[in-house]
Amino acid sequence: MAIEHIEKSIIEQAFERGLVKPNPPGERTGKKVAVIGSGPAGLAAAAQLNRAGHLVTVFERKNRIGGLLRYGIPDFKLEKNVIDRRLAVMEAEGIKFQTNANVGENISVDLLKKDFDAICLCGGSTIPRDLNIPGRELNGVHFAMEFLEQNNRRVAGDKINPAEEIMATGKHVIVIGGGDTGSDCVGTSNRHRAESITQIELLSKPPDSRAEETPWPLWPMMLRTSSSHEEGADRFWAVLTKSFHGDADGNVKSLKVVDIAWTTDQITGRSGFKEVEGTERDLPCDLALLAIGYLHPQHTGLLDKLGIEYDERGNVKANNYQTNIENIFSAGDMRRGQSLVVWAISEGREAARAIDIFLMGKSTLEGKAVSPLAIEE
Repeated sequence: MAIEHIEKSIIEQAFERGLVKPNPPGERTGKKVAVIGSGPAGLAAAAQLNRAGHLVTVFERKNRIGGLLRYGIPDFKLEKNVIDRRLAVMEAEGIKFQTNANVGENISVDLLKKDFDAICLCGGSTIPRDLNIPGRELNGVHFAMEFLEQNNRRVAGDKINPAEEIMATGKHVIVIGGGDTGSDCVGTSNRHRAESITQIELLSKPPDSRAEETPWPLWPMMLRTSSSHEEGADRFWAVLTKSFHGDADGNVKSLKVVDIAWTTDQITGRSGFKEVEGTERDLPCDLALLAIGYLHPQHTGLLDKLGIEYDERGNVKANNYQTNIENIFSAGDMRRGQSLVVWAISEGREAARAIDIFLMGKSTLEGKAVSPLAIEE
């Protein structure tokens, strides 16, 4: 069953028939909650907190609401009117949105703590993993999200400084990283009419069907081919990047790579790789896009000024979404680490319930560990 398609069809029909209408809470608790970050976790938390009757304000440091949904996912995968129509319903239900609001910079942390009864941190995992190889500093080597966000802004009608433009038109593009972000870079580069697109991945090629090591309900380890790949790209697995090389003007012109062979130590179970002799080669490269994931949320500014503690990976440390500061909670990639949009939505909803219990002593909001048949005494 194509559950995703069924759910999408239902909500599309609901909007088309005018069945999705604002449903503000009948009563207000008088409690004020600040949600920092307007990505999927922040919006999910805000919707639930508002439903519980709290007064919710969402703070977004960029000039539009939506976070990763707005700036990270291309329009050919997610048209932005889908976000806008939901935001209109949320505003009509009483949620306030404040853009260009960088808490810790142009919005005082102390003021926020004073004005709100609780804070929910949903700023995402924003520090990208870098590729520290020779030539990384050359012009034309960018983080994937720089490329994708700029293109989303361009499609939205924003003016892009010509000196800062990142375009794939007529270029040999190499996308480093085989995940969804890398796929989005492939699709966007195709729309720019790149001369060639090559996507490389450090890991071995996954099997065509679900691997035995990842049975249901685990996330299946298998080859995924997106519509972006079908539009055209060369894909290679088990490839190690060695160094970038440029011209006299400091522009990247090639990437040296080598094939690798993965092995597993039968005693320790640890995986490792070694270079395959005779496979080192140079690939033409005028634009390199690093889509190799994120490390953790930004610490400087908001989090450090709040005095938030971090876990061993540098994410916000939280117990049942509650941080080391009693009335401050966290959800989504900022707490969990880089993950999927559906996980961010789930986390936002669960954090909202935890905040509701903190503020009111109990909650009628749904929760994963709460039966929908439970009757409140």
